[in-house]
Amino acid sequence: MKIRRALWICGLAVLAASTGCAAVRHTRVQDLSRFPILSRIRVVTWADLPVSDRTLQILRQYGMEDDLTEDPQQTLARVQTIIEQEPNPETIYAYTELSYQYARRVEADDPRLALDLYGGAVLHAYQYLFDPRFTPARNPYDPWFRGACDLYNAALEGTLRIICARTGLRPGTTHTIVSANGTWDLTCVLREACWDPRDFGRFEFVSDYRLQGLRNHHVGYGLGVPLIAVRRSYPDEPPVAKYYPPNLSFPVTVFLRPYPHVDTDHARSDIRRAAALELYDPIMTSDVKLGNLRVPLQTDLTTPLATFLSNPTLGKSLQNASLLDPERLMSLRPGSDKPIMGLYMVQPYDPNRIPVIFIHGWRSTPMTWIQMFNDLRSSPLIREHFQFWFYLYPTGQPFWISAVQFRRDLHELRQTMDPSYSRPAMDQMVLIGHSMGGLVAELQTMESGQLFWNQVSDHPFEEVRGDPAALAQLRDYFFFHPNPSVRRVITIATPHQGTPYSNEFTQRVAGRLISIPQGVAQTQRVLLNDNRDLLRPNNLIEYRHSVDALAPDCPIFAAMRQAPRAPWTTYHNIIGTISRTSLLADLRGDSDGIITRESGHAPHAASELVIAAEHTVIHAHPLAILEVKRILLEHLREYLGQDGLNLADAQAATEEAAAVDRAIQAVPAIWESAEETPRVRRLPPTGSLFVRP
Repeated sequence: MKIRRALWICGLAVLAASTGCAAVRHTRVQDLSRFPILSRIRVVTWADLPVSDRTLQILRQYGMEDDLTEDPQQTLARVQTIIEQEPNPETIYAYTELSYQYARRVEADDPRLALDLYGGAVLHAYQYLFDPRFTPARNPYDPWFRGACDLYNAALEGTLRIICARTGLRPGTTHTIVSANGTWDLTCVLREACWDPRDFGRFEFVSDYRLQGLRNHHVGYGLGVPLIAVRRSYPDEPPVAKYYPPNLSFPVTVFLRPYPHVDTDHARSDIRRAAALELYDPIMTSDVKLGNLRVPLQTDLTTPLATFLSNPTLGKSLQNASLLDPERLMSLRPGSDKPIMGLYMVQPYDPNRIPVIFIHGWRSTPMTWIQMFNDLRSSPLIREHFQFWFYLYPTGQPFWISAVQFRRDLHELRQTMDPSYSRPAMDQMVLIGHSMGGLVAELQTMESGQLFWNQVSDHPFEEVRGDPAALAQLRDYFFFHPNPSVRRVITIATPHQGTPYSNEFTQRVAGRLISIPQGVAQTQRVLLNDNRDLLRPNNLIEYRHSVDALAPDCPIFAAMRQAPRAPWTTYHNIIGTISRTSLLADLRGDSDGIITRESGHAPHAASELVIAAEHTVIHAHPLAILEVKRILLEHLREYLGQDGLNLADAQAATEEAAAVDRAIQAVPAIWESAEETPRVRRLPPTGSLFVRP
């Protein structure tokens, strides 16, 4: 018996390795020694303090070259006196660099003093960059200007690290620093309405991580410190919180801004100056306004995403549970009344953004979309107008049952977020499904009529015997209407006519090892036992699991081909094709290794792109991502163009979509997927973040 079971397990392993739609690897956090940036630049060391040649020259001009060996605060006080007597950007820059380097030297032994020194450095860097008195002489091509930007970011990060270690960075809190020009109160302020101050559990630093395995790392260059905010749960959360996964990580950029009309030149012990530590969401805000200037923020969208997905409970364990242990997906999320399966949001809900919902395929999880999600968010237009959600479901059950659950979850979400149906963006929903997920998506847009029930019985539904709960469940399986909010569906490597991988051998293996939710199995047993005389041979209730349901001769596919589709929904299709043989299936002609090109074809699609890619990785293929990007931009153009809603962005979407279309034509037809595991590696905090000019 043990040998026999082992053989069945091996059979399922082969099947899963051949056909699984999952990204079977997940991001991981690992320790990695960090190389110091300072070792790669030329510096002059005076009394063990590395400073640049130009700062030393300023000190020599004022006869202060020997002051570096003295108390740092006394040295900075002398430089501040020079600034008060003769304000000029060169002296301010020298103060900034000296204060930053002093802070680095004393941080390990005296973090309180280091906080004052880092804070003084970032405030003086701000003065160098934005004091209007120096505008005529300010030269953005001068290495000092670029160095001041680096010092601003590095000193602000040093400030934030000490604050986080000492008292924590929380909106509404105030932190005091004492610099050579006086006492400053730094107040942490939220600048985004989508956040609640209670959302912030803790912060981590983007610079502590290095990404591997993700093809692209999307950053924006400017001022500020990118952080990873880790969300926490709290009492009386808003209803949307039930759609946030545990320990959700999201990007934040911190920008320090002195309040206007603050005299920074003169040291005053009789007044307290004030500045704001402003927290921005880089998905919503890419720059800040300073007077007449638009200053870009330093941003990182990829690292927070990767660190969140580094949680192994979101990856392979859920991937296997979706197939072998569905009851785990039916259990409640920690601290929630919702099951683990269902819809997930990975950023604060915005009623004005169009929802895009990713639906994974067989033996997979939402993590399979990380490459596409990461790249789509690199477009400012897409970031501004779309929000991305993910759907997790048990993949062992027939896909039409998953479609029923998805239909219910979409309805519940709408009732939760927009019960009055007053948000136009919610009625522009886009569904993107990979493999079996594409079938789940398409079933949201069909009118069932009697077509699907006719694949079960020739008798009226009212004649079926069973308890009310089972009958209600059965009715939902086979009688439904299209969702009026779904305006576009993108299917990728979807078996519109089934797959030859569902055959006698694989069905026997799957039947012994795949599990379906107990409630679904119980409903099937009761209905079959009580209604044998009413059911047709080979009816849909007899299809016990997803491998059965994907057989080319399954009657569901004939019903789907005949079913009326919502006239308000536009369809797009992406097909893979490679040369590959298989021991488990008869794949003649073109296929993606799992489904034939004929099965992948969607005659109802407004557009269809054929890509040289395998079934399991096609949704991470650059061409597929570009095509999805093009479709989203086209969708945005149509939405914003109606009734002149936003003609400027509609035109921008038109131009970007055309550019993407040209790029699709230029991308090489064959792409080999990287086998390296996507992951982030945590770096020990050594070295400086500042490179001196």
